[in-house]
Amino acid sequence: MDLESVTDELYQLLPQDFTAARNERAARARTAGDRELAARIKELRRPTLSAWASNLLVRQQPEKVQPLISLGEGLRQAHQQLDGGQLRDLGRQQHALVGALAREARTLAEAAGQSVGEAAQHEIEDTLHAVLADPRAAEEWAAGRLARPLSAPVGFAGAVQTTVPPRETPATPPGRSAKPEKRTQPRTQTQSRAEERELRKQIARARKAAETAEAAEEKASALEAEQREAESERDRADSARDQAEERVSELARELKAAQQQQKDARAKARTARDTAKAAEQTAKSARREASAAREAAERLAAPE
Repeated sequence: MDLESVTDELYQLLPQDFTAARNERAARARTAGDRELAARIKELRRPTLSAWASNLLVRQQPEKVQPLISLGEGLRQAHQQLDGGQLRDLGRQQHALVGALAREARTLAEAAGQSVGEAAQHEIEDTLHAVLADPRAAEEWAAGRLARPLSAPVGFAGAVQTTVPPRETPATPPGRSAKPEKRTQPRTQTQSRAEERELRKQIARARKAAETAEAAEEKASALEAEQREAESERDRADSARDQAEERVSELARELKAAQQQQKDARAKARTARDTAKAAEQTAKSARREASAAREAAERLAAPE
């Protein structure tokens, strides 16, 4: 038994079966003498319904994993390059693919006997958006071991679908009046610059929100680590208590056996004393009889 195989096994179970199976595997590892493995297993968290459904999608439809990851790579690249046409095209693909995969996850979960409500459905969609936005989230999702839904950086989806600046109007062909060109061209350039500035602001806000979310995630991870350490300490204390109780029981059994041995020894000592006393009385009687017999023999032997 090792952590990888146990983790993979547990995250394939229905959510309601997870905790009992995890505790059983941890107890088995502890019994085998691997207390570190037992503690690591106990740290595994039961998945929420939406996280479990997302895992189910990855495990039962592995061919759906790479298309979503590839789409996320394209979206992030288009973000960086401010490629409007590519952003619009990939944004449409994002909407269609996320919707299809979320519905597929819901169908698979319901086929396994788990009803998925609207809230869980939204969490599945959030997880898929996070996969598109963050390569680390994509890696975590693709492993099929989520314990909770993932969240995309704030503003990512909206920034993807933002209308990008149109191309600048071509120069006025020869022979055209220059006056309309002076009226139209400055307005188009101003509009382009304004839209570009707005897009850059949205991307900056998205990045700032991502940094805030990452800091919050790090804080949450630290708190979860403290919780896991507290749970590990509790498990160690429980184990020490169990060992102490077992030792107390063992000593109680030994004391009871020693008391019984003492009782038996005392009974044997009393019996031995009684036997010795009876033997002493018998010996005294025998000596008296022997003495009387000698005296009688001496009288008979003596001359009259």
